[in-house]
Amino acid sequence: MARTASALHILVKDKELADDIIAKLKKGAQFDVLAKKHSTCPSGKKGDMVSAFDKICFSGELFTPHLVKTKFGWHVVKVLYRT
Repeated sequence: MARTASALHILVKDKELADDIIAKLKKGAQFDVLAKKHSTCPSGKKGDMVSAFDKICFSGELFTPHLVKTKFGWHVVKVLYRT
């Protein structure tokens, strides 16, 4: 059986903004509001994930914002569930 995961993410170009977003999330900011304001990711499609993103989705703590660097930029990732 294939493993699956569901995650939210916000893609930004620089680490400072990603760190600021994580700080706001820890203070109770809404993930979707920050994503609409800051994310530069055009995709909303399901599909293959880059390795670093995949790793956090299948090993990172659930419901906790994680910082992940990929070739696309800095991702703030919140894993919702995995099977």
